[in-house]
Amino acid sequence: MDVLQAIILGILQGLTEFLPVSSTAHLTLAGRAFGLIDDTRPEDWTAFLAVVQMGTLAAVVWYFWRDLLGIARGFAPGGTRDARKLGWLLVLGTLPIGIVGLLLRDVIEGPLTKDLRVIGTTLIALALLLALADRVGRRERSIGTLGWRDALLVGSVQVLSLIPGASRAGTTLTGGLFAGLTREAAARFSFLLSVPAIAASGLFELPAALALGREDVLGLLIATLAAAVSGYAAIAFMLRYLRTHSTLVFVVYRLALGAAVLAWALA
Repeated sequence: MDVLQAIILGILQGLTEFLPVSSTAHLTLAGRAFGLIDDTRPEDWTAFLAVVQMGTLAAVVWYFWRDLLGIARGFAPGGTRDARKLGWLLVLGTLPIGIVGLLLRDVIEGPLTKDLRVIGTTLIALALLLALADRVGRRERSIGTLGWRDALLVGSVQVLSLIPGASRAGTTLTGGLFAGLTREAAARFSFLLSVPAIAASGLFELPAALALGREDVLGLLIATLAAAVSGYAAIAFMLRYLRTHSTLVFVVYRLALGAAVLAWALA
């Protein structure tokens, strides 16, 4: 992996992590185009993806540092009840993907999740699910109205993001819309929910990523830094965009990309 490839992969990661279009799909497509994925060692690519996501974790912390600080203070003596409640909702929403991720680790790290047919099919399927959620969701609730059932609903839908092409942002945004959140509130909860999920995944795969060659570790560092910058920009864009727009543009993009990926795979 050269410096230019690392920068491109990092920018792609940051942009697509927070848009409901699947960062894993885009990076895997780019990785195959660059010839970086070794099908005899698919776990190396899984480790690379997980650690580059730490850049997007930095972007979330950077953008939402006041919210996260408030949540941390909520667990301290004298902390506010609302902040403490939101913190527990984030923990509860993370449990499903944590449990399923550990149980299916071998499948996730294996070649099946790098299969273009899987990626293309999932891009299309989740596009339709997102469109349905945007259509039937009431879009009238704020984060403050969420309860434990809502957190479990969003967290359960987030499990689908373990399938490449689904998109963690896309699945949690879908779950939030089904829970009746406004588009902006669903996106905000999605971004906050990414903190424990990305942190756990990145730290879990960090030893495997550091075991790669020196050149790959340097590329990993560059890609992670690029992901932090582009990720911050993507968060700001999404929150502003969803105040006045639907998710239709992302649905159409996913359908078109999914069809193109399937055509590539079949060809």
